[in-house]
Amino acid sequence: MQQDLKTYYQEKADALRAEAVVLRRKTRNFVVAELVSFFAAVAFAVAYGVTDGWWPLLVAAGVAVLVYLWIRSLDVRSSARLGECESWLRVYEGELAALDGDFSHFDDGKRYADPAHPFTTDLDVFGPESLFQRMNRTVTSGGSDHLAALLSEIRVPSLAEVQQRRDAIRQLAEEDTRRMTFMAQEHVDTASVLRALEGVSSIRVPRFAGSWLALYLAVALVGGFYALLVASVLGLAGAGSVMAWAVLEVLVASLLFARPLLLTKRATEGILRQLKVYERLMALVPETSEAAPAFTSLTSIVASIDRRNEFWILISNALFMADLFIVRRFLSWKERYLQRIPEWIEAVSRYDALVSLATFRFNHPEATDAEVVEGPLFEAKGLWHPFLGAKAVRNDFLLADGHYYIITGANMAGKSTFLRSVGINVLLARVGLPVFAGHLRCSLFSLFTSMRTSDDLAHGISYFNAELLRLQQLLDFVRATSTADAAKPPHTLIILDEILKGTNSLDKLNGSRLFLEAVSALPVTGVIATHDLELSRMAEEHSDRFHNYCFEIQLSDHITYTYRITPGVARNQNATYLLQQLLKGLS
Repeated sequence: MQQDLKTYYQEKADALRAEAVVLRRKTRNFVVAELVSFFAAVAFAVAYGVTDGWWPLLVAAGVAVLVYLWIRSLDVRSSARLGECESWLRVYEGELAALDGDFSHFDDGKRYADPAHPFTTDLDVFGPESLFQRMNRTVTSGGSDHLAALLSEIRVPSLAEVQQRRDAIRQLAEEDTRRMTFMAQEHVDTASVLRALEGVSSIRVPRFAGSWLALYLAVALVGGFYALLVASVLGLAGAGSVMAWAVLEVLVASLLFARPLLLTKRATEGILRQLKVYERLMALVPETSEAAPAFTSLTSIVASIDRRNEFWILISNALFMADLFIVRRFLSWKERYLQRIPEWIEAVSRYDALVSLATFRFNHPEATDAEVVEGPLFEAKGLWHPFLGAKAVRNDFLLADGHYYIITGANMAGKSTFLRSVGINVLLARVGLPVFAGHLRCSLFSLFTSMRTSDDLAHGISYFNAELLRLQQLLDFVRATSTADAAKPPHTLIILDEILKGTNSLDKLNGSRLFLEAVSALPVTGVIATHDLELSRMAEEHSDRFHNYCFEIQLSDHITYTYRITPGVARNQNATYLLQQLLKGLS
């Protein structure tokens, strides 16, 4: 299945690469043709003058100009298509690299990492090689923020929310052309666009500019200028009167409209390219397709303002009072669209995140939809961790309501990976994504993990103290979750890897037992990995709630890791064995 996907992307990339080669050749030919037609037009025009106005040469010059303009239009269209091909090719090459395990093309989201979060640090949600980096295909910073919020959401969604999102992801996963067109757009900074538009909204524009009186004034001024110009050509007025009238037009435009246009230019400086990207994105998002004209109009207005300089102001205002009509367009745009822009941009951000989720689904045909049920329940057949790919060993596992599963095993036997497999698949099911299991019936657990506690020397927090703080956070989290909805509190799944590692063995055992006995009174289901075999005795004392599972290894001339979870307590450990092998060279 993965090979079929790779073939699909490779064929698309090869076709685009071949088309790009043809288009680049066309571009070179167009440049030559443009030069030839341009110089031909000049030559015919010069010849027309030299031959005392032989009209066929003038006609030839006109034809050469028309040919130049035609070739130029073909060149522009060809260059635009070349740009599209290169953008699409970048997308497909990125997907091919991702299939080979190289995700460096994509943002890793490390800015979203929070060590105090209930589960994202332990489940590798953010950072290099993280779930976010493997999934992220966003082209807007707002889309990236929205994707990060979905993957780190603490609130437990409803079954209806999950089903609705899953249906949207499934539908978009089938629309490959739409997704790839979206992903091929340039990256934009949503925050800078919103800041610019917020600045635009605060600019005070004279209401007079939008009135009929202002329009009549503009018509009168422009009409007067052209009347004087015609009179000057006919010898009925002097050139000085024409110039004086033009100066009057420029002064009126400057006094009334120069300041708001200058402020608008400052507010929108540098975002014209991003506005054009949003214009294209709006057209691709079903929810905002009607908003595309708003951004088309805005980009046109901003482009008109950007073009303003001293020469342009003098000429354009003298000829047609350009500043007035720019301000009138701007006023009309503000009244019609400005209030809805944040809503539309937010819709694009949501869709941007959805494109990433749908592409993740498309890229993992081996994954299956979880059967999300009322719970609490976690029943997996053939569960594996998505980061491991085809080499992953699959395991069956069942978590019953309010039960605790103590998992023992040697170092590197697979305990931590299995815990993360459980956690990350619960997270994927909550988001509405397919899960990495042959079959999974899963409840929408509230999730809390403690697997990577670290000290904080800068704040004087030792490793043991950090562990206690994390366990306190766990208890507070469970209590807050269970009381958030008194009618139907969500059940919490806790995943712990070695409780109280930062103390001696006996103290660790007694503390771990005390903690588990206390937390078992709360609405919690737990999976706990430990090297402390004595902790497994809790299954003998509380057989109705505690259960032992293990990852066993086989010791002989070498160590065999099965990575299979089975009922019982691990018998074999490998630390002594491995150290003996290391020390053989010293004897």
